[in-house]
Amino acid sequence: MILYEKGSINTALTAEDLKQGLFEALDKIEKKNKVLAIPPDYTRLPSRSGELTEFAWQYLGDKLTDILPALGTHTPMTDPQISHMFGSTPRNLFRDHDWRNDVLTLGMVPAEYVKKVSEGAVDYEWPVQVNKLLEEGGFDLILSIGQVVPHEVVGMANYNKNIFVGTGGSEGINKSHFIGAAYGMEKMMGRADTPVRKIFNYASEHFASHLPIVYVQTVVGLNEEGKLQTYGLFIGDDFNVFDKAAKLSLQVNFKMVEEPLKKVIVWLDPTEFKSTWLGNKSVYRTRMALANGGELIVLAPALMEFGEDKEIDRLIRKYGYLGTPHTLKMVEENEDLRGNLSAAAHLIHGSSEGRFSITYCPGKGKENLTRQEIEGVGFNYADIDEVMKKYNPEKMKDGFNTMPDGEEIFYISNPAIGLWAFKDRFEY
Repeated sequence: MILYEKGSINTALTAEDLKQGLFEALDKIEKKNKVLAIPPDYTRLPSRSGELTEFAWQYLGDKLTDILPALGTHTPMTDPQISHMFGSTPRNLFRDHDWRNDVLTLGMVPAEYVKKVSEGAVDYEWPVQVNKLLEEGGFDLILSIGQVVPHEVVGMANYNKNIFVGTGGSEGINKSHFIGAAYGMEKMMGRADTPVRKIFNYASEHFASHLPIVYVQTVVGLNEEGKLQTYGLFIGDDFNVFDKAAKLSLQVNFKMVEEPLKKVIVWLDPTEFKSTWLGNKSVYRTRMALANGGELIVLAPALMEFGEDKEIDRLIRKYGYLGTPHTLKMVEENEDLRGNLSAAAHLIHGSSEGRFSITYCPGKGKENLTRQEIEGVGFNYADIDEVMKKYNPEKMKDGFNTMPDGEEIFYISNPAIGLWAFKDRFEY
C-alpha cells in the first residue's frame, strides 16, 4: 500500500516538503507506539535520510525508541557523523549493527529457487538474516528510510535490501553479493527486478511478512546546475512503492553516453570515501561507459584502507582486483575467500576486467594508502597533487570538459548518485 508519493523529473522537494510528506504518511498509520527507524549510514549522506529520520523523531517523540543505521559491513558511525547527518535527533537513540554477531536467521530461501532466478549462476540456499532487534524489540512500526539509486549488487538500492543487507548477517551479505557478481553486474545495474531482488522479495513474503515495515524512499540526483536535487519521496509497505521510486531513479540517476568514454575523472569526497570498498563506486558506476583501452582516474584524498572490515581489507590486499576469472579461481582454491563471498564479489565489481586502466590518487598523509599498497591490489598509482594541477575538481563541471590543451575528459563529482553506460554495452 502506498501511503505517500510525490515525484517527477521536474520535482524539487524541499526539507519542508519531505517533512510534510512523511507526516502525512505517519498520520495514516494506526499503530506507532514503539517505533524503530533504520536509516542508512554516513556513506549515504546525500540521500536526505538524516533529515527524514530527524522529522520522524519530531513527529513520534518518545515513541521512537531506537535508531539502527543500516551499516551492513560498514564501520559504525562516529558522533560527529551522527550529529552532521541527523541533526538534533538524540544521540542515545542510536544503536550499532554488528553484522557478525547481532543477527538471527528468520528462514532459508531454497537453493532450487536461488539457482532458478540466478539462471544457474549459483546453487545454494540463502539465509534470511536480520539484526535481532527487529525480531525481538517488540516494535509495532519499523521505518526503513533510504534512497533508491542504481546499485551494483541488487540492481537498484533500498527497499528490502536496507533490511536484509543493511541489518543483515555475514552469511546473508556474503552470499547475496556473490549471487549478483556471478550473475553479472551489467545485467542488473539500474533494474528493479533482478535475481538478487527476487530472492529478497521471496524472503520478505515467506519469512519477514510479520515485521511491520514501512519504506520511506527518496530519489536524489544532480540537476543541470550540478547541484543535488530531491526528485521524489515514496512511502509505503510493498514492492509497488519501490518500483515507482526505481522508475524515477532510472530517469534521474542513469546517464547513457553516445560514445564510450576514453578518460573519466572521479572525485571522492573526503568526508564520505575513505576506502576502496566505497570508493570503487567510481569503477562500478562507470564500467559500462568506459572505452576499451580507456582510463579511469580516481581522486581520493581521504583513502586510507581497502575494506572497512579488517578481514575484508586483508582479503583485498591478498587477492587484488584482478578480474572475474582470477577471482572465481581463488574462491575455488582458498577457504578464506570462499568464506567471505562479499569480498570476492567486491573484487569482481572493482576490476576493469582488463578493458581499461584504473589509477587511484590517494592523499599524502600518514594515514593514506601508499603507492606500494595501491599497486599491490592491481591498480595504478599517481601523485594526487600533480594530477589535480591538470584536473582541478573546482574548475570542472559534471560531464564533458575540454581541458586547456584540448583534451576532452568526462568528470564525475559523486559516483554514488549515478550510473553511466554506453548504449551498446548496457545489457537489456
